Amino acid sequence: MINNPSVLNIDPNLKSWIPYSEDSDFPIQNLPLGVFSRNQDPKKLCSIIGDQIIDLSSLAGLSEALGISNSFFTNNSLNPLMAHGKATLRNIRRYLSEVFSTQNLNRASFEKSLIPRQQVELHLPIQCGDYTDFYSSKEHATNVGIMFRDPANALLPNWLHLPVGYHGRASSIVVSGTPVVRPAGQIVSKDGEPPIYSKSRQLDFELEMAFVVGKGNDLAHPIPLSQTKEHIHGLMLFNDWSARDIQKWEYVPLGPFLGKNFCSTISPWLIDLDALEPFAVENPIQDPQPLDYLHQTGKNNYNIELEVLLNGHPISHSNTKYLYWSMFQQLAHHTVNGCNMRIGDICASGTISGPTPNSYGSMLELAWKGTKPITLPDGSTRVFLQDGDQLELKAFAQGNGFRIGFGECKGTIVS
Repeated sequence: MINNPSVLNIDPNLKSWIPYSEDSDFPIQNLPLGVFSRNQDPKKLCSIIGDQIIDLSSLAGLSEALGISNSFFTNNSLNPLMAHGKATLRNIRRYLSEVFSTQNLNRASFEKSLIPRQQVELHLPIQCGDYTDFYSSKEHATNVGIMFRDPANALLPNWLHLPVGYHGRASSIVVSGTPVVRPAGQIVSKDGEPPIYSKSRQLDFELEMAFVVGKGNDLAHPIPLSQTKEHIHGLMLFNDWSARDIQKWEYVPLGPFLGKNFCSTISPWLIDLDALEPFAVENPIQDPQPLDYLHQTGKNNYNIELEVLLNGHPISHSNTKYLYWSMFQQLAHHTVNGCNMRIGDICASGTISGPTPNSYGSMLELAWKGTKPITLPDGSTRVFLQDGDQLELKAFAQGNGFRIGFGECKGTIVS
């Protein structure tokens, strides 16, 4: 049993008796958590190695090793299990790494818990009560400021002092593969003219990374920056679909509303923060230095490669290391006024854009407000997304001979 709160890193040289390639998202070092169902059976909790789903409810000896009821694994979300705390979740990863490693010669009883990935359906793994979207990429904020405000003063005065965010809509967060219905609302087709009701003509994606709260805090009790890591269980890929024309008309004076709340797509796997710890890197230099409650030292970002594919064609390559405000600063700021977070709450990073045009994290930037159309292999061009387009996000942290991947985060636009 591992009961101390220290980080649990799985041996990078460990091998599994379940076969997988070196570029698999799910080596034995990853061991994420998810929710699946098979045929018409109830939803259950799972992990994955290679392309083999691990049914945690049928895994020999797991509940006994953890000292908890097996009913926690026959559930439709990870929330009750996360409520047991990081020690229990670390013990799950430890147990999986032991029984599925090549060092385990008694494999027959554990093979029964394996199901090929193509035979199951993956579901939204988190019951999310609240969702907050941040605006933590300096490159993205600068690009938007250049396009829509004064290029010489692209960042608003508060941006370098705090992680800007807004409260989003948790009910419209969907799992990867769910169709994205083109939203309708008020748009202004020409400046100076009155608005019309219309389907959005400027549907966009936003390349984001989200963290999931695994431990809450009481109302009026902020989470200090030094303790934020113990409150975050892990990360998931996140696409904050955006209707730019609806957003442009409505966002003054209170910010995003219908242009954002119609749909957000999230990947089906919750990647444990412990699995990503070997890939921790330092933040970009923050100038001016943040106030004391946001002042951080050490490695607080992660070197996670990001890719965006439109109809299977790569259009962007970015990295979470570019984020100016770390997830730990985001959580500390979110709660500094006493706001109480709950298990399963999701906080997304905001669009992650890098320093070069091929690393921008939205169509708005990639096509630069419609002035630089993206050409696809079939010869067609895009400045925003069209009906029938499939947009997919990918992410992985590369180790020596293995990678920690996030799985798919995709959606197809339908009318």
